[in-house]
Amino acid sequence: MGSRQESDTEKFPAPIYTESVLAQNFADAQKYFLRPLLLINYAHALMLSEQGIISEDEAREILRGLDSLDRQKIAEAKYDGTIEDLYFFVEQLLEQAIGEEIAGKLRIARSRNDIDVTMYRMRLREEILKLTGGLNALRVTLTGLARDHLQTVMPAHTHTQPAQPTTLAHYLSAVIEFLSRDIARLRAAFATVNRSPLGACAITTTGFPINRERTAELLGFEGLAENSYGAIASADYLTESVAALATAMINLGRFVQDLLLWATQEFSFIRLTDGYVQCSSIMPQKRNPVALEHARVLASRALGQALAAMTAVHNTPFGDIVDVEDDLQPLVFSAFADAQRTIGLLAGAISSIEIDKEQLREKASNSFLTMTELADTLAREERLSFKAAHRLVAETVKRMPNAHANPALILDTLQNAAKEILGRNLRTPREKLEAALSPMNFVEVRAVIGGPAPETVERFLSGQEKIAAGDKQWWEEKTTLLAKFPQRIEAEIMSDK
Repeated sequence: MGSRQESDTEKFPAPIYTESVLAQNFADAQKYFLRPLLLINYAHALMLSEQGIISEDEAREILRGLDSLDRQKIAEAKYDGTIEDLYFFVEQLLEQAIGEEIAGKLRIARSRNDIDVTMYRMRLREEILKLTGGLNALRVTLTGLARDHLQTVMPAHTHTQPAQPTTLAHYLSAVIEFLSRDIARLRAAFATVNRSPLGACAITTTGFPINRERTAELLGFEGLAENSYGAIASADYLTESVAALATAMINLGRFVQDLLLWATQEFSFIRLTDGYVQCSSIMPQKRNPVALEHARVLASRALGQALAAMTAVHNTPFGDIVDVEDDLQPLVFSAFADAQRTIGLLAGAISSIEIDKEQLREKASNSFLTMTELADTLAREERLSFKAAHRLVAETVKRMPNAHANPALILDTLQNAAKEILGRNLRTPREKLEAALSPMNFVEVRAVIGGPAPETVERFLSGQEKIAAGDKQWWEEKTTLLAKFPQRIEAEIMSDK
């Protein structure tokens, strides 16, 4: 029987596989993983030599070969299908530089499996630090703004309706507090991510006497992803990170939505400076708050990509699987990039935002927002149950002609309602009842922990500043750690030469 010619689809890689997978993954690896891959090669060679697995001469030759590689040329190389991925491409270049026999020693006690996960973690920890730094900077900006508005009274809303007076500082403190939680979640994710899987090899480690702690130290990790099966199979380092990102973007998206509402002419609470608005091509009067709109959609994009990453991992086998590898990783980094854009844009817009204090005060003085305190005052002074006081004040509001009734009319109506409902006049001095209708009084008497009273909010902000200082110190320590570990590798290389 005669032989037939082998078709393109009967040898690896098939053209469509090259086009759809390998070429794209090669380009992504060039963009994200070239530096981590080379650093892993250096660290592994040093460890093999220190453990006596390869000779010092062999290690020196490998290190020399790695030094000789043209990083720029590797980064710009076009995928031609002759090799599978960046790992094999770099290996091929190393073989050309020092020979296949010596270069092949670098393959001892490792696999693309543990190399890949190590690269992913090295890149992801950098993204977490960038995002944490950005959130901390935004928190500092908001804290300064809050300190400027401790007594800027404004309406708080519940169910999108005016509810009670508060202050802008009190509102911003809520944002500052969730930013602190977002940063805490990212710090926890960093601790999970910054564990080295290197040495897990394919999934069961190796019979060679390697030192996993040594490569972890050389690569700036703070411990091991210890169980070798889990080091390869686990994806929660990734899902924990994108979950923290997703939560931060949901938080910020809700804040941005409020800012956009406040920027409308109907509200006119805030005004963006000219650098953050655009005019219409047809309507010359327009000042469109596009910076906030871009921040909103970028936060949504980051959230969508984070959810897509978690969806891709969901219901995959607990083992070595491509679903959590080359095709997925760029999506994670894109999510972090959009999140960083969101935070930078928002911080810039807020840093020069203009607050209309008078408009905020006027809105806080209308719509009967102080009625809770009026009912509280009746409960205290008249010895009524709060239910009875609530009923009395509710009846008073029903009898008002509109939401802009003046205090004198409100109190006259209240007195009339009291005669009908209680069967008597109120004994509380009128000045006390008038004070209960003041938005600033409403704020000042709510000095309970977490309340809007200026001194209470000021104490809260001081506490948050201490938290921010601690987070900044943590960020500086981790940034220094990631900046210095390549220097440690370089020092070890120089000592071996």
